[in-house]
Amino acid sequence: MKISINWLNDYVDIKNISISEIVDKLTYAGLEVEEVDDQAKKFENIVIGHVKEVKKHSNADKLSLCKVNDGSNDYSVVCGAPNVAAGQKVAFAKVGVVIPNGGIKLEKVKIRGEISFGMICSEWELGLGDNHEGILVLDPSLKEGLSFAEAMEMNDTILEIAITPNRADALSHIGIARELSALFDLTLKYPDVNFKESGKKSEELASVEIKNPDSCPRYIGKVVSNVEIKESPDWLKKRLKSIGLRPINNVVDVTNFVLHEIGQPLHAFDLDNLGGKKIIVRDAGKDTKFTTLDSKERKLLLNDLMICDANKPVAIAGIMGGENSEVTYSTKNLLIESAYFNPSFIRKTSKNLGLSTDASYRFERGTDPEITKWTARRAAQLIQMTSGGEIAIGEIDAYPNKISSRKCEIRFERINKILGYQIGASEVEKILIKLGFIIDKRSSDELTVTVPSYRHDIEREIDL
Repeated sequence: MKISINWLNDYVDIKNISISEIVDKLTYAGLEVEEVDDQAKKFENIVIGHVKEVKKHSNADKLSLCKVNDGSNDYSVVCGAPNVAAGQKVAFAKVGVVIPNGGIKLEKVKIRGEISFGMICSEWELGLGDNHEGILVLDPSLKEGLSFAEAMEMNDTILEIAITPNRADALSHIGIARELSALFDLTLKYPDVNFKESGKKSEELASVEIKNPDSCPRYIGKVVSNVEIKESPDWLKKRLKSIGLRPINNVVDVTNFVLHEIGQPLHAFDLDNLGGKKIIVRDAGKDTKFTTLDSKERKLLLNDLMICDANKPVAIAGIMGGENSEVTYSTKNLLIESAYFNPSFIRKTSKNLGLSTDASYRFERGTDPEITKWTARRAAQLIQMTSGGEIAIGEIDAYPNKISSRKCEIRFERINKILGYQIGASEVEKILIKLGFIIDKRSSDELTVTVPSYRHDIEREIDL
């Protein structure tokens, strides 16, 4: 799992802690950091350049001879991009720089009789996209000479963390931030979820029926109307790109953002394509063939769990949505799905289909049934911010059999005996509180705690 240090800072202040210390603490705590990718190194010595002058190359019709300033000096650069123009701010790589895409080290070269002292880069050469038809033109307000990584907020460090199957609670940025808050005794900050609701209630615009509560104990639906599907704002695209995800549109990007923020998978349906404006959670039954969002036909077993409308299946529960209800640029009204699925049911279906997704990876390991409503509201907030939609009042909350919280007792003497060293009672209590446990009872000998709903790995004293 990829975790962005810049993104983590939204939830826990680790700006003054070294990367090496973060890596060591997480690894010793059981969250092994396998790789550290300092993204700024990719753009080492690439700076913001100012194209002061452009004229035609004397010996080549398709080449230009440019004068580029790096904040201190002017350089002559031969450029073949059709969109280069005087006055632009660009990504300028001088002689000696290793180009991120391809690893080629720039040298002073003579091109058709003119010496080029560097390169004006395209987004493809920078490894930021597929466009290599022209140079990357930057914000004209950027100061020439500034580090490209700093100017574009790409001075991030990405951690690749190996998460063991029992630690589903750590499969998100907030999950890792929670660990760091305990390890370094810091305050964990959840995002404020505040927005204006208007119009009808969600339950007046759509409905949810769970026919198999064993496989789907809880299903939240929230309606957002009159959205405009468009490209996401830069901040959202940067967050997703930092962990290797490709931005698609503002709604899909929000669901992916929230998934990696808190660990709860979400799905957005085009409400107008849902028959009867209804969601039915049921077994596949006779509907054994289904075409998913990747345009592939999947063969289902009779008891694979499906999300259906009043007429047809619209998604394979917890794994992937279908083509028949996907969000497109003509979508106006959304139903946000935020559900808790029984891990064993999702695991069986994923294995049967040979299909693993970011969503199924988390549902198979166990998500948090108590965070479903918060994530639906968080997604609605961000969709309203990025699309201007109107959020319906309240949520549809189908929760037929409430999942009760677990209690667990722990003896201080037992802790010290098992671990082989002394931890004071007050320190034990502080660590547990930082990790989200609620202290129900305390005595001089032991604590009784309520286990947070995201810690499926805690069942007995030995787990604590």
